[in-house]
Amino acid sequence: MRRSTAAAVGTLTGAALILGVRLSVQPAAVPVEAAPAAQEVTEEPAPASSAAPSKKPGEKKKKTAEPAEEATGLKAGTYQGKAVQNPYGTVRVTIKVSGGKIASADATYPKNGYSGTINPNAVAKLGQETLKEQSADVDTVSGATFTSKSYVTSLQAALDAAGA
Repeated sequence: MRRSTAAAVGTLTGAALILGVRLSVQPAAVPVEAAPAAQEVTEEPAPASSAAPSKKPGEKKKKTAEPAEEATGLKAGTYQGKAVQNPYGTVRVTIKVSGGKIASADATYPKNGYSGTINPNAVAKLGQETLKEQSADVDTVSGATFTSKSYVTSLQAALDAAGA
């Protein structure tokens, strides 16, 4: 009887410790930095939404050709999107525009805790998609939904600043 009681107490204690450790591994709250008013105005999805209906009826080939046409309106330079906070941290995209096209897309993102294992690969894939699509019309990375949505929002703000 003693052994079964000790085993039960040990099992419950172990389970409580595992759950306690698992629950205590939450990302630290990251303070939201106030974005300048000029960057907050970029929340208007008018250019993206006006282009979206024309893409839906067409095939995939039209979808890849259209962003290149939109990209011709980009002014050369380096543009930073607004910082977008999600439950796991803040994401901010910086793009370099050359020749009317996005030459590079970099992002700052949370690198601690579980985010440190997910974000580097997700942001790399999002950056590759950005260069391929030449727009903010990139697919969400599986397993990094919050990071993907924050990336796209910040990227759209940077594109708006570049004149897209």
